[in-house]
Amino acid sequence: MDGCGGRGHGLRMGFPRLILIACAVALAGSGAGADQRLGPPPPDSAAWFGLHFIDTSIEGAIDGVREDETRRVEMAEQVIAEDLRSRGFTLLDPPAEQVAPIKNPTQSNGSDSRIAREMGAHYAISGEVQKVSNLILSLNLYIRDAASGDTVRAGVVDIRGNTDESFRRGYLYLLKNIIFREE
Repeated sequence: MDGCGGRGHGLRMGFPRLILIACAVALAGSGAGADQRLGPPPPDSAAWFGLHFIDTSIEGAIDGVREDETRRVEMAEQVIAEDLRSRGFTLLDPPAEQVAPIKNPTQSNGSDSRIAREMGAHYAISGEVQKVSNLILSLNLYIRDAASGDTVRAGVVDIRGNTDESFRRGYLYLLKNIIFREE
């Protein structure tokens, strides 16, 4: 044996795993679990929970929260809210005291839907920004039915660059081409 057989075998064995991982990532990014075939959600009242920022970059671990990123997330929240209102949605602010104990509304085990339901809203809408680095960020948005907690529409886009313009364009693309895409 020339010593390469083990390495080649590892590549052959790793390739199916790589395909499975790629499929899982593609399904997660497509809003799997949400029935995208039903078309975009019709406008109605929605509890708007805003965006949760997740910094998994080395920079964030070393330097902590950056003021420009905090401002950028707030700007993206405004862009999303304006787009939703222009589509006929009535956005409601959930009670701060109920939201405060929730670390991330998008991953709250149904707390977002429960709060929206108690408010009399039809939907719970929330999103995430995940910063991998200053070059790679993922933008997520979720629309859930308040009564059932089911995800009505969800989507993710990856953007390149940590700028106001990349955030704005990324979320507008996500809203137009994924969340409100006509089938």
